[in-house]
Amino acid sequence: MTGERFRGRRVLVTGASRGIGAATATRLAAEGADVAIVARTVSAHDHLPGSLAETAARLARFGGRVAAVPADLSDETARATVVPRAVEALGGPIDVLVNNAAAAIHAPLRGFPLRRRRVTFEVNVHAPLDLAQAVAGPMVERGEGWIVNVSSASARLAADPTMSVYGASKAALNRITQGLALELAGTGVRVNTIEPRAAVMSEGAAALVGATLREDQVEPMETMVEAVVALADCPADLTGRTCVSLDLVAELGLTVRALDGGPLR
Repeated sequence: MTGERFRGRRVLVTGASRGIGAATATRLAAEGADVAIVARTVSAHDHLPGSLAETAARLARFGGRVAAVPADLSDETARATVVPRAVEALGGPIDVLVNNAAAAIHAPLRGFPLRRRRVTFEVNVHAPLDLAQAVAGPMVERGEGWIVNVSSASARLAADPTMSVYGASKAALNRITQGLALELAGTGVRVNTIEPRAAVMSEGAAALVGATLREDQVEPMETMVEAVVALADCPADLTGRTCVSLDLVAELGLTVRALDGGPLR
């Protein structure tokens, strides 16, 4: 099924080799968008399923432009090339940026190495801001744009101390999102974060915490994607928000649809 909602829009989604990123890219392509997908895993990961090549093949069946942009977002030199490459491949400036890529390293703080702390903040804070800075100018010039940052409830909850560094990085992302939304207020550029209310069982999450979760602690992938897609097409006055997936779906009265845009079975 191919829809028209995002026809003519160019979208950039990071962390799109698997999980929420790949699912979001699929739904946006199904709704008519031209999509650039970013990840490190081009053709195979050493232990997780999913790759840019697999996501690109899935998106291609919807008929729009698809661009695979391999990049290590922890490397500032590599990520500086992402937006120019996506713009060139899609034939114009980015209309929607979905910052989904994340480094989720969980470990006790007493032995948490500096190198891993730096990687966490490079991927979860600096990369989203760098990409937002790269797309914001053209968005302001056109008077319209959407920046969606994928966050986490760990930004404010401290039940598990091994998630402290990851949670701190997501708290920083939330604050940067709010600040950028204030800076861009009145320009037509919407900037928001979205977090799942419960765990979304992506390939990475399943490997990391899947065995520890009860059924009532898990949220369907389609619900999270519905919320992301809503913020990728929200009105100008919906900006500067830290949204929760299920709450946003209820607030906007959304019908959760399948990743191909069809009815959820």
